[in-house]
This record gives sequence, structure tokens and C-alpha cells, in this order.
Amino acid sequence: MTPPPPEDWTEVDGALERTFRFRDFSESVGFVNRVAAAAETADHHPDLVIGWNRVTVRWRTHSAGAITDRDRELAARCDTLAER
Repeated sequence: MTPPPPEDWTEVDGALERTFRFRDFSESVGFVNRVAAAAETADHHPDLVIGWNRVTVRWRTHSAGAITDRDRELAARCDTLAER
């Protein structure tokens, strides 16, 4: 049985996806930089779309062709990084 996505995340086209909203562009970029640092540490990288006050994050393990536990863990980490 496949575990459900983390809270506030949805499965879209085989990836975990969530859009985070911020006060402005500077906060959006700050969040992206924190996600990028976590992704580099984990050697696992999401797709990111940056807007003025929002960032969409998509996690999917391309080599597995699916969402893995690693994607779920890093999605949950993004939730924590957004709270700063």
C-alpha cells in the first residue's frame, strides 16, 4: 500500500506537489535557497517554480519513475523550511 502524501501536498502527474505562498519575492527566494541547500545535502533535487510571492515544489524520484519515501521525507522538510 502506498503511503498518502504529506499533509498539504498533492500527487500531480506522478510527483508530490505543493505551492507555498510568501509575503513577497524576497521571502520566496529565501525559501528556494533553503530548499536548494537541503536538496544538495540529500543529493536529491526537486523541480521549483518561483513567482513573486509563491514557490511550487515538485518531488519525484526520476530513476524510480515514482514517488519514493525520500520524496515524502524531503516534502516534509520543505514544510519545516517554509516556517522560517
